Amino acid sequence: MRKYTIVFLILLILCTQGCFGKARSNEDLSVLVFITGVIAGSPPYELMTQGAIEFEKNNPGVTVKIYEAGMNQALWEMQLAEMVSGGEYDVVIGSNPSLPEICVNVARMFPNQKFIITDADHEGNNQIRTYNYNQYEQSLFLGFLAGLITTSNMPNINNQRKIGFIAAQEFPLLTRQMVPGFLEGARLADPSIELDFRVVGSWADANKAAELTSAMINSGVDVFTSIAGGAAQGMIKAASDSGVYIVWYNTDAYNLAPGIIAGCGIMNQKELVMEILNDVLKNEVVYGISQTIGVKEGYLGFIFDHSGYQNLPFDIKNRFELFFTEYFYSGN
Repeated sequence: MRKYTIVFLILLILCTQGCFGKARSNEDLSVLVFITGVIAGSPPYELMTQGAIEFEKNNPGVTVKIYEAGMNQALWEMQLAEMVSGGEYDVVIGSNPSLPEICVNVARMFPNQKFIITDADHEGNNQIRTYNYNQYEQSLFLGFLAGLITTSNMPNINNQRKIGFIAAQEFPLLTRQMVPGFLEGARLADPSIELDFRVVGSWADANKAAELTSAMINSGVDVFTSIAGGAAQGMIKAASDSGVYIVWYNTDAYNLAPGIIAGCGIMNQKELVMEILNDVLKNEVVYGISQTIGVKEGYLGFIFDHSGYQNLPFDIKNRFELFFTEYFYSGN
């Protein structure tokens, strides 16, 4: 009788592991970092990768696999499904506004797999947790700085009061929050400012981005921003050749073009990823919900202490810092 009881218990354990996922101790964690694209040239992916690798180094029981899915979006869902099909990973972590839709489809095939996505917004699926950066906030303050620059007397600033936004492609977060926020911020500096928005059609085509930038400069744009991945290198080159200015999303890029990149927002993605993985390790993640995070929560900000910004005229810095403080920390 005892022999049959032991066999039953073994079968029960195996069945439980098959039904509820790979068993692990409190110190063990297997993580798949799924990059929808390539890491190089993408600040969110670079920071996510850095955070995951540093967490792995600091926690001996944690293993991290970094997977770059490449630029063909049609293959992302198939690649993700293949990666998780063996049940190897306790959690998949990624960063892309379009990733929740893919994860929903993959989750139907693998009901025990958990997904955590930053820079995305999705609720109601108990396999998925998202953290949504308030990119409208970052767009607003970068736009305000762009507006101050384009209405200034800085070198190579013309009198047309036009700013430019170059995107790799259009997606809801970009068109609903980032582009409108950038223009609204600029118009808080001067209501007459116009925005020239153009799409590269690729996250990697730096030559096309350079062509667009040059055409925009010829039409009067003298301050740029971009959400274009590696293609943004073309914008930097063309802007540098003409001596016009750039404000930058998500990371410290001042040294990419000294004297040209005049302001950099910061996304604390690395810190967020490490906090998330720590919560996963402690089984404290609540799935099925989305959390919006921004400036006040400490996950978005601006890099003030760099010469690329500090060398701006005093009146621009004074107005920008006053706006930043009053808008984000005075209850407005």
